[in-house]
Amino acid sequence: MQDILAADTELGREALLSVNNIEVIYNHVILVLKGVSLEVPEGGIVALLGGNGAGKTTTLKAVSNLLKSERGEVTKGSIAYDGEPVQNLDPSELVRKGVIQVMEGRHCFEHLTVEENLIVGAFTRRDGASNIARDLDLVYSYFPRLKDRRKSQAGYASGGEQQMCVLGRALMSRPKMILLDEPSMGLAPQLVEEIFQIVRDLNANEGVTFLLAEQNTNIALRYAQYGYILESGRVVLDGPASELRKNPDVREFYLGMSESGRKSFRDVRSYRRRKRWLN
Repeated sequence: MQDILAADTELGREALLSVNNIEVIYNHVILVLKGVSLEVPEGGIVALLGGNGAGKTTTLKAVSNLLKSERGEVTKGSIAYDGEPVQNLDPSELVRKGVIQVMEGRHCFEHLTVEENLIVGAFTRRDGASNIARDLDLVYSYFPRLKDRRKSQAGYASGGEQQMCVLGRALMSRPKMILLDEPSMGLAPQLVEEIFQIVRDLNANEGVTFLLAEQNTNIALRYAQYGYILESGRVVLDGPASELRKNPDVREFYLGMSESGRKSFRDVRSYRRRKRWLN
């Protein structure tokens, strides 16, 4: 635990991703994001937190330019990656620049083997088969379970193995930044811990920057260095993860803890009338 806590430092590094006051509208009428701003430093792990419908996935898709496939668009604000505006780029151009989104729901190509799924991640690369083979070995070093299942169809893999598969596929593109959407969804606690440990190792050893959207606030704040809490399309609170974990509102409304101990949702269901950061 100490090494995780030591990672909770102030983010003083140069921003790799800057999202400045963006608004997102679906179908020309539905306003989903209402002035969201955030920064992700190069080499950092930043958590985007909040409940269902808060706008986490929409924020990730705004960055990766996948909104148009769902009739959404960024109507205000700006998004810069590595110092350059990117909101008008084709998603494939962003992939070539090193930005990969791992979608919610473990979207494997079920009819392909695990190894074929991984190799698909190298589709945009032009640096030769030997480099791709080397990176495949690297992926297997982080996900030894995938090596054991490499010849099996991905559709028959377990939920945890599929999550590892899509993360490994993203690594095969040699990303600088991974946008990771709800990695804990539908997984047993032990597997969730394993996935987040791998995220931390990839960040520390390979220098991959992560912006992760997650409902499991407890584990996200243990592994991230900084966090943003979204509600109804707005950032309502942000700060270093170590401070957010100590914040009484976050402890009560997102971690289920208060000064009197753990509470159930029933105990705090009136939270919308009581949040101090919305006053």
